[in-house]
Amino acid sequence: MENRTDKNSYTIIFAIGMVLLVGALLAFTASSLKPNIGENKRLEKQQNILYAMGVNENDESSANFVSTTDAPALFKKYIKKQLIIESGKVTEDNEAYLIDVKKEQTRAKSGKARRLPLLVGEKDGKTFYIAPIRGKGLWDAIWAYVAMDKNMVVQGAYFDHKGETPGLGANITQRFFMDDFIGEHLMSNGKFKGIDVAKGNADPKNTDKTDNEVDAIAGATITGNGVSAMIKSDLKLYVSYFETLK
Repeated sequence: MENRTDKNSYTIIFAIGMVLLVGALLAFTASSLKPNIGENKRLEKQQNILYAMGVNENDESSANFVSTTDAPALFKKYIKKQLIIESGKVTEDNEAYLIDVKKEQTRAKSGKARRLPLLVGEKDGKTFYIAPIRGKGLWDAIWAYVAMDKNMVVQGAYFDHKGETPGLGANITQRFFMDDFIGEHLMSNGKFKGIDVAKGNADPKNTDKTDNEVDAIAGATITGNGVSAMIKSDLKLYVSYFETLK
């Protein structure tokens, strides 16, 4: 019997077979790596939270996390309580830090109650309240962990992004930007005001911590606006909880 491999039917069958084979291999690889990916995400979140409350390996100029080896033990040491705030009700949950903020924002848009994670940490006799926030930069998502005291005065922050422009918007991950937020007040005259990343800020050295402003990054106006917006929209949701601390 003649074996013809130059027919269109053979090409189509071969292509379908290869797609199925490659698809199966990718699915198997993804399934095999899922535990590792999940663990890496846990460690990254722990590092981010610790960084925001000042548990890091920073030198004079650069931002450095604690190692992934040390992160779990340090997280257990410094994070004393994990809370979930939902519809005014506060509950404890040891995995509150794993809540996906993006999914919670989507839930809120569909009319469902949004769960707000809040981590309570203690270091050097001080109590820190760390909240994750998420927004939109110039090109894609931006997010942060903001550590506050009971008066909603910022004690530390860590910012990150998915695809901002290197040397411009991507500089939100640099210490000169993140450190500017330390000491900034989120409240003004008893009302939540947030913090503006202000172009043409009259206080470029950031000596006034009650003006609700930090200096913008040159050439990154839209990214800065995104940072301002996510601080105002997400941290405002925690005001009612902080009022119970007074």
